[in-house]
Amino acid sequence: RPYTLNNFTVLNQYSTELAFVFTLAEILLITFVITRVVNVLFTWYAEKRAKQKMSEHILFVLRKIINALIFIFAFLFILDASGYDITGLAVGLGIGGIAIAFALQNVLSDVFSAFSIYFDKPFEVGDFIIVGEHAGIVKKIGMKSTRIQLLQGEELVLSNGELTSASIRNFKKMKKRRIVFTFGVTYNTPLKKLEKIPDIIKNIINSEKLSDVDKLDRVHFKEYGDFSLNFEVVYYMKTRDYTRYLDMQQAINFAIKEAFE
Repeated sequence: RPYTLNNFTVLNQYSTELAFVFTLAEILLITFVITRVVNVLFTWYAEKRAKQKMSEHILFVLRKIINALIFIFAFLFILDASGYDITGLAVGLGIGGIAIAFALQNVLSDVFSAFSIYFDKPFEVGDFIIVGEHAGIVKKIGMKSTRIQLLQGEELVLSNGELTSASIRNFKKMKKRRIVFTFGVTYNTPLKKLEKIPDIIKNIINSEKLSDVDKLDRVHFKEYGDFSLNFEVVYYMKTRDYTRYLDMQQAINFAIKEAFE
């Protein structure tokens, strides 16, 4: 009849130890495979997102956290396989985790907000954004805070938690720039001249010289101001570049001044 492990009296007394060794090897092998798969996936994802200027530091920390959790669970399985009662240890770890989370709730809030920024992508490094009264270019997205280079030159540091709870205007997401501007003429301007103003503005903005203009939306006599009769003009630009917008608006302003002289 076939032999089994218990047929060998010499090895019979070590059957429990051998079973533990095989279980330990199985746990270590599974842990190794899972961590390798996680690392490969994170490496692939990091290479995929490299061109999008996302923070590699955030991805690195997330990978370390997941690997640490995998090793913690593997350690608990090894203790359980060796005969230890891990119930008390698991409860202790849970209570300790809650205490640590409560003590570091502000820090953890910023860390989770960093992950939210990373995956949701409300903005990226290099984007021009407006947060509240502040406007500038995103320079760095860290685990706890984000750094913004303001138009005045100084650097603004905002916590990630504060950013994710704020309203953010991201100009990089803008497909076209929509411009609305008003100008006024004096009250003693004759009606016939007022009626010609919309056509004058249309000819200026539709001129071939203004190559960055996409289209004119409308020109209207909008309101009676305190000291002038106000016209409102709305047009779109092909580019979202702020400097080119200023150059284009300046050219339009000069052309309007020339037409009215």
